[in-house]
Amino acid sequence: MQFKIKLQLETREKIIEVTTERIAKFGVRSVTMDDIARAAGVSKKTIYQEFGDKEQLVYDVFTAELDRDAEIVEGFFGQPGGVISHLIKLSKFIRDTFTNMHPMVLNEIQRYYPRCWQQFEKFKEEHALSSIVKLLENGKEEGLFRKEIDSEILGQLRMEQIGISFDPQIFPPDKFNMLDVQMQLFDLFLYGILTQKGIKIYQEKMKHQDLEL
Repeated sequence: MQFKIKLQLETREKIIEVTTERIAKFGVRSVTMDDIARAAGVSKKTIYQEFGDKEQLVYDVFTAELDRDAEIVEGFFGQPGGVISHLIKLSKFIRDTFTNMHPMVLNEIQRYYPRCWQQFEKFKEEHALSSIVKLLENGKEEGLFRKEIDSEILGQLRMEQIGISFDPQIFPPDKFNMLDVQMQLFDLFLYGILTQKGIKIYQEKMKHQDLEL
């Protein structure tokens, strides 16, 4: 019995892993249940038994990714190096996330998968926004972010930046590289909040990370 349950969990995890990879590469709508079944080495019937339909599979994959992202970002707090170390880890996280992501993924989620989009909005409100506000307050305490900035306003602004970066009407994927857009917006936000002292420390530490400034 335990072996059967373990095998079922492994099968489910494999399906989620394969679906995550294929959605990131091809987008949501282009990936079919047949594609996933072949890539995961299981029957399409098995996928339907585990998830019911594609909508539920996408929901489970998307929420699992949001949970993973929340855990990663929250883990940046309290590590050695203060806010500068946090910013460098955040920069790397953005690069790792968007380097191989299909540019239309979030747009497709918003248009065709409302339950997933509700989870994304919840994630922004409960995790992303609060994390940014907390980071801004920490940076001001360390004297590396400008004292006069309003953390709540800047946090909301950062959320809007992230939102528009996925809008194909503003940044058509055939004209703009998603990673370039993300990093330009991140740098614009960053250099608007850093003090001269913060800029100097950030740039010095970035030179040792093999990342572009």
